[in-house]
Amino acid sequence: MVPSNKKKDMSKPIPEVVYNPKSQITYRRGSYLGKGGFARCYELIDRNKTVFAGKAVAKSALLKPSNKEKMAQEISIHKALSHKHIVQLYTYFEDPDYIYLILELCENRSLMELQKRRYFVTEPEARYFMYQIVYAVQYLHKRLIIHRDLKLGNIFINSNMQLKVGDFGLATQLTDRDERRDTLCGTPNYIAPEMLHRKKHSFEVDIWACGCILYTFICGRPPFETSSLQETYTRIKHCTFEFPSVVGCRAAEVITQLLHPEPAKRPHAIDILKFKFFTMGFNPKDIPKSCLTTVPKLDGRQLCGGQMDSDFVY
Repeated sequence: MVPSNKKKDMSKPIPEVVYNPKSQITYRRGSYLGKGGFARCYELIDRNKTVFAGKAVAKSALLKPSNKEKMAQEISIHKALSHKHIVQLYTYFEDPDYIYLILELCENRSLMELQKRRYFVTEPEARYFMYQIVYAVQYLHKRLIIHRDLKLGNIFINSNMQLKVGDFGLATQLTDRDERRDTLCGTPNYIAPEMLHRKKHSFEVDIWACGCILYTFICGRPPFETSSLQETYTRIKHCTFEFPSVVGCRAAEVITQLLHPEPAKRPHAIDILKFKFFTMGFNPKDIPKSCLTTVPKLDGRQLCGGQMDSDFVY
């Protein structure tokens, strides 16, 4: 995230048994899932052996009023959401040391882990994933919510290989469609140029992030990534990126529009799926778990790495 927090975590260990005083439900702490920002995530298991993802935020990290306000905003936004492609927030509560968010568990981790194993995916897989991401973004934007940190690491995969957008720590709720925000936030490889230019921003930053995600799916790396953060930001500001030969013309068309340097010229979320990349390509109804580690066989078709739409007969 921008800016990053480098402070050492001085919070107390998360207890082995977590108690929700509101519902009087007790959870047993299970496996460690990961961390991000001020939060640590563990499996939390209730008395019925239902497993949840428990996000624990140390109160010691919320002493600054701004951090406390961000936590309250995250909960306020997330608790009101209900969509098949958004991680469900079931409840939240606190004890003397932590605030806990009880979330839907996505057993297959995030798209970031998939991309690290696979490097890049085939266009049919990218299309399958992007449909679900775009549906979630459409839902959020219709409710005047900007996520502001869409990236592979914040998009999770459940046991049925369905995607769930999560982590609303940087999300913001607008009061009307013309409202703009001016906070510099996000993740370097996905941050939109208007933010780096210190201009006010809106829904278009999520559209930009969708372009970065689709490019990463197909090319195996983010479009502006370099070994230098400053150089990455320079490339983003000037919208400097190239397509390797593996990218088909339909994919290049939609990515170019999503990554348009002028926010007003990017498509709205409702229009993304109208591009030929989505309407004319092979779109699998589901994908097997094998795609977590290797190129899958879809609908009887054995795909090969980097396969493009032109390889299919429609």
